[in-house]
Amino acid sequence: MSEETKSPQYSADSIQALEGMEHVRMRPSMYIGDVGTRGLHHLVYEVVDNSIDEAMGGHCDTISVTINEDNSITVQDNGRGIPVGLHKKEGVSALEVVMTKIGAGGKFDKDSYKVSGGLHGVGVSCVNALSEHLKATVHREGKVWEQEYERGKTLYPVKSVGDSDKNGTIVTFHPDKTIFTQTTEYNYDTLANRMRELAYLNKGVTINLTDKRNTDDKGEFVSETFYSEEGLKEFIKFLDETRVPLIQNVIAMEGEKNGIPVEVAMIYNTGFSENLHSYVNNINTHEGGTHLSGFRRGLTSTLKKYADNSGLLDKLKFEISGDDFREGLTAIVSVKVAEPQFEGQTKTKLGNREVTSAVSQAVSEMLTDYLEEHPDDAKQIVEKVKLAAQARHAAAKAREMVQRKNPMGGGGLPGKLSDCSDQDPENCELFLVEGDSAGGTAKMGRDRNFQAILPLRGKILNVEKAMQHKVFENEEIKNIYTALGVTIGTEEDSKALNLEKLRYHKVVIMCDADVDGSHIETLILTFFFRYMRELIEGGHVYIATPPLYLVKKGSKKRYAWNDAERDEIVESMKGGAGIQRYKGLGEMNAEQLWDTTMNPEFRTLRQVSIENATESDRIFSMLMGDEVPPRREFIEKNAVYANIDA
Repeated sequence: MSEETKSPQYSADSIQALEGMEHVRMRPSMYIGDVGTRGLHHLVYEVVDNSIDEAMGGHCDTISVTINEDNSITVQDNGRGIPVGLHKKEGVSALEVVMTKIGAGGKFDKDSYKVSGGLHGVGVSCVNALSEHLKATVHREGKVWEQEYERGKTLYPVKSVGDSDKNGTIVTFHPDKTIFTQTTEYNYDTLANRMRELAYLNKGVTINLTDKRNTDDKGEFVSETFYSEEGLKEFIKFLDETRVPLIQNVIAMEGEKNGIPVEVAMIYNTGFSENLHSYVNNINTHEGGTHLSGFRRGLTSTLKKYADNSGLLDKLKFEISGDDFREGLTAIVSVKVAEPQFEGQTKTKLGNREVTSAVSQAVSEMLTDYLEEHPDDAKQIVEKVKLAAQARHAAAKAREMVQRKNPMGGGGLPGKLSDCSDQDPENCELFLVEGDSAGGTAKMGRDRNFQAILPLRGKILNVEKAMQHKVFENEEIKNIYTALGVTIGTEEDSKALNLEKLRYHKVVIMCDADVDGSHIETLILTFFFRYMRELIEGGHVYIATPPLYLVKKGSKKRYAWNDAERDEIVESMKGGAGIQRYKGLGEMNAEQLWDTTMNPEFRTLRQVSIENATESDRIFSMLMGDEVPPRREFIEKNAVYANIDA
């Protein structure tokens, strides 16, 4: 190697030793997941977690979260207040240590907190590092204490600014625009969903949410108060309000097993999906873990024992599986673990082995008592299990048919699929297109090197209302499975998806920009959420955004994606502009579709993600399920946002 082409010397001087706060600013995604909307909202959760910890310790019963006019956030509680005395080791106020040192705080002191929330324990110091300004105000020891910071650095020592007869902490922070370049605007509904969840998980705690950016009909700030007297029992009723109940009672228990606080609530409905939600120290563990394994074990063994002893399964020709006991089940498992060990891709899978037996034992005791005391409900549940077993065997046959058509199984690709030439899944995109007409246009307009087209005939099956074997028998759904090249799970875990042989790393839903198109979009998303959630969680699912208008004047032409853009373009053309409203993809020619919706250089794709699994579950159930009143109420409440197609 010549002297000119040598790499710079790699020596001890090349190693950067970043201090905690500097490291947070340089690698924020390591601490809060990302620097998009999810990470932005995570800042609020970290501060609220501190207040929830005070509540879990019995020191706080009211937490208030305010979105201020400038999109800063204020979190206030009536806890003990962060200590302000001198920290012997650091030589500064304990408040300053908590706010500026990563890993500092009472959570690591078992005498202060038995268990604590917060996923990574980075806490408020991480929020401070990622805020352009933060102000901490503490009411404690008869005084009001204060300190301010910029990007994690103190502006002045902690000082007393007045007297107070209250206790508590107030934190106001403004996210740093240089870190959160995508947006620093908070979404009220996202915060409301999380605050509601926290209220259910911590009964007896009042959580107030106020949005000072918006006012209601009375001219008052938009606000909600979340409070739950019964905890998970109320949470289950909220989640299942859009489903038809099979039994009228919520089966619930709360207690401590092997030193681990366990709370469980469950109910059966007439639907076909299994909806299990698990939490560890208030964190939604959407990847499951040992607590969920314990729940499944306790549920299956107890119900099977009851069914065998009752003789209700005597005439059944098949063996019952774990899946059968969970069809139509909605359940929440919440545990508090002193030292949780998380694993999995997103660190939301509990690994503590001792939790399995604790939860299994708790569920077994709870169910045994309930089944003995409610024989009619018990019979209903067992009958539902029998139907599920019969449907599972039918689904197994339908699943085999799907697998036979799988390209990796030698059955060939769907006839309607226009595949791409590139063989590297990372480069490849599959467009699911509404209708043969639009599919034909997309085929002509695409880049056949990396873009594949699969036209879907009409509206696909509403999987929310269909038994599993009907889903696997549906021709359009079979084509989606086959085109993607994924394999479906075993009988024990019938919906688990193996993505190892996924043929496209981008799956793009492309529908008309009208009411029918939105309905088809929702049907496809419901299918993905219920049967291919791994695709969404892996960041593979996108929605295309075709334009609504073409504005032309002479040789000039510009596209608009909403009414405001259209009006702006018309005004800029200074009169005489012609407007074409696209009601469907088929109204565009191949070149227009490529230019506006398929060309990676100019298109806008919206990535589908699951911010809150329990809320997503509830929304899909409400929009696509059998119960009409909740859906009507939702539409009436959100009609202001809807585009009504004339």
